[in-house]
Order: sequence, then C-alpha cells, then structure tokens
Amino acid sequence: MARAALSSGRFNQGPARFAMLLPAASVAAASLLAALPIVSTSGWYPDFGYLVLIAWRLLRADPWPAWWAAPLGLVNDLFTGYPIGFSIALWSATMLALDLIDRRTMWRDYWIEWVLAAVLITIDEGLQWRVAGAVGAAPPFAAMVPPLAISICVFPLVAWIVSRLDAWRLGR
Repeated sequence: MARAALSSGRFNQGPARFAMLLPAASVAAASLLAALPIVSTSGWYPDFGYLVLIAWRLLRADPWPAWWAAPLGLVNDLFTGYPIGFSIALWSATMLALDLIDRRTMWRDYWIEWVLAAVLITIDEGLQWRVAGAVGAAPPFAAMVPPLAISICVFPLVAWIVSRLDAWRLGR
C-alpha cells in the first residue's frame, strides 16, 4: 500500500495554478447565473451565489479571508438586482456567524451542516421578502416557500460540486 502511494508520482506537485482564486471565482460565476434569460413571475430559482458561498465556507474556512464577503456580495448585488448593500451585509453577517459557529462547535457532520445551511437560507429568503415589501413589491409569503424549498433541497448538490472543485483545486 505504501509503495503504491509512493510510486504514484504525486510528490512536489502543489495545488493547481490560481487555486486560491477558485473559491471567489466560483461564487462570482454562481452569482452570474442570475443573468440567464429566465422569465418568471415569481423568483423560483435560488440565489446560487449565496449557496456556493455557504458551501465553500462550510467545506473549508482557510481560503476565506473575512473581507471577501463584501466584494463578493457587491458582485451578487450587481448581477441579481438586489438593492446595493443587501448581499454585502447578509454575506458579511453569514461569514461572521459561521466563524462564531466554527469556534463554538467541536465537530460537525453532514446533517448539522445541512441544517445550518437551511437556517441561513431561510434567513436569506426572509430578508429578501422583507426588502421586497419595503420597496413596494410585497409578494405574499406563500410565494417565498417554493424558492426556499428548492434552495434547501439543492444545497447538498451545490456542496458536492464545491467539494469536487476543492479536490481539483488541491490536486487530489
């Protein structure tokens, strides 16, 4: 077993080129999905940028300086049409909350991370509903349930895709 590992030739190969930029680039690319020409009377699609941010942050905390939340949130605000500052504030608060949770918990497993993501996604959808009401586009709360359910159900797939990107990023 050890000889097979030693003969694989994977020594001195470091991470892929520009590997440290992949988390931020994937979050920005996921935010760009809002620019797809999808016409809908109600926003049924999730905020993919936020889902990818949560997935990366739950997977690995080390490539994420705390200040990245602000510029990535600005990119999300610009492409999704949210009021400028909404994603900046929400994503900064999310990063701070996840840092606090990392310090307080001894261990996490898949189910705890999914529940944690579900709580954060619920807060995001609730704040979107409140902001929509504040600007005069008050949708009924029942209209927020399908995007919330879709976001929570899609999160494990997004987390799996992010874990594959991380494996590629680190050259595993």
